[in-house]
Amino acid sequence: MKAPVSWIREYVDLPEDLTTEEIAARLTALGLKLEALDKPGHDVTGPLVVGRVLTVEPEPQKNGKTINWCTVDVGGANGSGDPQGIVCGAHNFRPGDLVVVVLPGGVLPGGFEISARKTYGHVSAGMICSAKELGLGEDHAGIIVLPPDAGQPGDDAFAVLPLRDEVIEFEINPDRAYALSLRGVAREAALAFDAPYHDPAQRETPAPDGHGYPIAIDDPVGCPVFVAREVSGFDPTAPTPDWLARRIQLAGMRPISLAVDVTNYVMLELGRPIHGYDADKLQGTVGVRRARAGERLTTLDGTDRALSAEDLVVTDDSGIIGLGGVMGGEATEMSETTTRVLIESAHWDAVSMFRTGKRHKITSEAGRRNERGVDPTICEAAADRVAELLVRYGGGTASPSVTVVGTPPEPATITIPATLPADIMGMDIPADTSVAHLRAVGCEVTVDGDRLTAVVPPWRPDLTDPFDLVEEVARVVGYEDIPSVLPDAPAGRGLSPAQSLRRRVGRTLAGAGYVEVVNFPFVGGADLDRLGLEADDERRQTMRIANPISSEEPLMTTTLLPGLLKALARNAGRGIGDAALFETATVTLPRGTVAAPILPVDRRPTEGEWDDLQKALPDQPLHLALGVSGNREPSGWWGDGRAASWADAIEAVRVVATALGVELTVRSATRAPWHPGRCAELLVGDVSIGFAGELHPRVCTAYGVPARTAVAEVDLDQLLQRATLIVPAPRFSTYPVAKEDVALVVDADLPAGDLAETLREGAGVLCESVRLFDVYTGDQVPAGKKSLAFALRFRAADRTLTEAETGAARDAAVKLAAERHGAVQRA
Repeated sequence: MKAPVSWIREYVDLPEDLTTEEIAARLTALGLKLEALDKPGHDVTGPLVVGRVLTVEPEPQKNGKTINWCTVDVGGANGSGDPQGIVCGAHNFRPGDLVVVVLPGGVLPGGFEISARKTYGHVSAGMICSAKELGLGEDHAGIIVLPPDAGQPGDDAFAVLPLRDEVIEFEINPDRAYALSLRGVAREAALAFDAPYHDPAQRETPAPDGHGYPIAIDDPVGCPVFVAREVSGFDPTAPTPDWLARRIQLAGMRPISLAVDVTNYVMLELGRPIHGYDADKLQGTVGVRRARAGERLTTLDGTDRALSAEDLVVTDDSGIIGLGGVMGGEATEMSETTTRVLIESAHWDAVSMFRTGKRHKITSEAGRRNERGVDPTICEAAADRVAELLVRYGGGTASPSVTVVGTPPEPATITIPATLPADIMGMDIPADTSVAHLRAVGCEVTVDGDRLTAVVPPWRPDLTDPFDLVEEVARVVGYEDIPSVLPDAPAGRGLSPAQSLRRRVGRTLAGAGYVEVVNFPFVGGADLDRLGLEADDERRQTMRIANPISSEEPLMTTTLLPGLLKALARNAGRGIGDAALFETATVTLPRGTVAAPILPVDRRPTEGEWDDLQKALPDQPLHLALGVSGNREPSGWWGDGRAASWADAIEAVRVVATALGVELTVRSATRAPWHPGRCAELLVGDVSIGFAGELHPRVCTAYGVPARTAVAEVDLDQLLQRATLIVPAPRFSTYPVAKEDVALVVDADLPAGDLAETLREGAGVLCESVRLFDVYTGDQVPAGKKSLAFALRFRAADRTLTEAETGAARDAAVKLAAERHGAVQRA
């Protein structure tokens, strides 16, 4: 909303020495956020004066153009008092007219410097200015002709023209529709500086006498109030007065014609959208109803629209003539031949306006106000103001009769404890202060003991519950004066066990060389397609967001992999192909949820309501996802680097499990998006907690990550539930370790982890560790087989082991491997 400061000052008596910056700062503190400060015309400098045209001599040119050689009296502004000779191409003036002249040395908008120069055979010493040349409008065809009483030749034209009018542009929140008018902005300025306020909507209006234009309302819910006033004998060629056109322009709208400009001006002034009909094109009674199936309307923008049964429409005997409160119809549009105007000032249901505008993709200044809620009590005042301006500047005659159908809705009433503002803001605010502040914003307040009741002003439909009143008191008190007090932290508690364990996970992965990332929890169907998930995969059961940030990602994610892979791809695209990233975040699993109930905010939910809320919540387990691409170990003078592999992803999860005191089991698996044969399922006991391994090549290509990127994703909640808050330090024996190596030939599809677990079990309690150090396939191994070599380490806590003890343990391990897996020891 753009508000010229001079227009604000017309309705509120602000101190003369108050600067625009001070006004903007205080209004911002009240909730009207400053968007910009504009100073149109401030780039016009130098001698800009009033001149009187003395002579005009038309001179046709060879190119077919006719210029005027003029002499203009500029008083003593030129230093000599002699008439100024000026060449002018406009023809809308004559001798005796007062015009605006910029003399040599002046500078017009855009840095255009004026000097005396020879043109068309004359030395033109200055310029007679048009509105466009001064930045006052788009009219370039004719120059500005001032009123006869605008001043004397040589007077400063800056004082005559609105060239020093500053404009404050506000960002208006949707709940403050009243501020989409100068009436509302001025009211806030009066509140900000405790200054007298003059409401432009306070005016005497004629009482309905039953002789006005006939109006019939079939839907009083959609249109509670409809006011109609007729102006006849209007001159459609009458120009818009300069002051009115300038104000509209400063407020961000384009002057069009007097009739249209007047309705726009009143909308900006009062906040009440107005529509004008060519009364000679109307047929019979004007009515309001809902559209019917199959009905259509061609609106003012020339678009033929199929109407919905939810649309409020304006009709006459010929059919539909407008979308109520949104846009008029082409058939009854005012034109350059309109001499009878029917003024419509109606109050419309805000929800219907919003839905109709969205449905038909219509954005207009009128719709912007109607869909947010407008004061329903000023319809008559707005219609009367439009009629007054049309009569004054268009030469028309306003009908003495006015039609008023319906009554404004009753204002809301809110009762609160008198101490509620003080309790919520945490500061000492006497009840009398709260009452005074609520009255200052327009509420009618009565006090009954320790409670106060406020009748909401009609221009504030956003005030609906007790805490809205608290906010009103708070903004008048001043948000900057509300103290910020931190609650006292309970002594001796520190981090909760869950927080400590989560931090341990992050520190462990950071120590292993991984970098944490934070991604948005949103995905689209394309993300799940790129993962290669089957149609029946449970990860495709997602929750859709009602108002997503991006239409391409409207779903809550069920897996952290899409965000992680995008981060890896972004790093690779910026030259960081060797990356190791991790993320801990919740995923959303909407299994068996129901619609959430809407509960009041002035009390705690009951036990039953709380249970219903919990049923509406989806499962949101905490997941850990990690990915590694490129080289896991860099190359250098020490030799070649090592490329990351599926084993790195598994090992990272294993390191986390070890830090949490949890024993992890790994077994071969097949699951998208991992490469078949290079995917492992991770278990704690018999509970599967996730998967790790190398990505499928197609997934790498789809996401743009380096080939053979390895990832893992586990349910971190499952790990944390089994974690040990204090992991005991390992105990080391002072006795020497005994080393035994075995190489076993087994089936090629047997997971090495299964064989290692068997060896550990068979070796018994003396076995300290089992480590795979070689995998061999080749001529010395039968087809379909592989050789796995393990290093077995034995140690006792109380003695040095003998060769017989270690040999027996080794033989027992090999025997169990042979029984379970058909393993044969290589010579």
